[in-house]
Amino acid sequence: MATDYYAVLGVRRDASQEEIKKAFRRLARELHPDVNPDPKTQERFKEINAAYEVLSDPQKKQVYDLGGDPLSQAGGAGGAGGFGAGGFGNFSDIMDAFFGTASQRGPRSRTRRGQDAMIRIEVELDEAAFGTTKDIQVDTAIVCTTCNGEGAAPGTSAQTCDMCRGRGEVSQVTRSFLGQVMTSRPCPQCQGFGTVVPTPCPECAGDGRVRSRRTLTVKIPAGVDNGTRIQLAGEGEVGPGGGPAGDLYVEIHELPHPTFQRRGDDLHCTVTIPMTAAALGTKVPLETLDGMEEVDIRPGTQSGQSIPLHGRGVTHLRGGGRGDLIVHVEVQTPNKLDPEQERLLRELAKLRGEERPQGTFQPGQQGLFSRLKDAFNGR
Repeated sequence: MATDYYAVLGVRRDASQEEIKKAFRRLARELHPDVNPDPKTQERFKEINAAYEVLSDPQKKQVYDLGGDPLSQAGGAGGAGGFGAGGFGNFSDIMDAFFGTASQRGPRSRTRRGQDAMIRIEVELDEAAFGTTKDIQVDTAIVCTTCNGEGAAPGTSAQTCDMCRGRGEVSQVTRSFLGQVMTSRPCPQCQGFGTVVPTPCPECAGDGRVRSRRTLTVKIPAGVDNGTRIQLAGEGEVGPGGGPAGDLYVEIHELPHPTFQRRGDDLHCTVTIPMTAAALGTKVPLETLDGMEEVDIRPGTQSGQSIPLHGRGVTHLRGGGRGDLIVHVEVQTPNKLDPEQERLLRELAKLRGEERPQGTFQPGQQGLFSRLKDAFNGR
């Protein structure tokens, strides 16, 4: 044998096809004439092309391993370093060497998966807390009932493209200083499908689908929050050619509540009471998500204190139980007093020794994070 093709590619004689292909890709990127135009490099490039043409073809490789010359048997179609039917014959191996992927070949399918769709719905706080079901109107593509997704008018069918003869691509051979180069591109007549529809369906214009409005019932689980998305598999857009439908996503938008503010699964509200009620204590009725309840304001309650109602919040979306309802107390000081009220308050201040209070001064009002920091530091 005049040439050791294994040595040309730098692989062992027992190398696998994957190892041969990887070695060829590496050398092709280094020695391709577009990268290195040196004449000696071009000769080397022809050698690795011939080596790959032989070693990548099981039949040619067998002839070579038995001591024959498969390139001479090919009648010069490939030629040492040429662009024949093997190796770089259809130009896809060059693309594979440089970009790591071979060009897709064969006709494309007219049937493809449809796109996903999304719709936004509004829910009240109690619906989000306990779950509900809602009917929604969805405007999406469905399978055309006239042609059943085929795209052809009733009584007709798709026909094999006479330009590409069903292959979905056409080839063109050009000559270069390295020999003949064959390139492929999608057929311009059938757009790569391999078939044409002479008489498209009048209802869907050959797309195999039409738009329609339908009603769906959506089950909304307890505990959803703003931005939560519920996936309805197969309820999205039907694909071209009657292909499988995509998914429908329902995004939750929770409406504001007149009394409660939601923070996670906890609910917060503020109750304003007069200073006499804060000092003496009282009970305040509150309409919760579970019905009417009384909030117990204990004597001496200060402004800014919070009263928790455990288990009166939103249901946890994952896992059992519910959050809490936190009632924040705001004590209201009267700004207008009649003479009798002023007299009584002055008498109370005298009894409590608060006629001229000195007050208690602190460096500054601590925020929530400062109090948490002091708690962790043991202050």
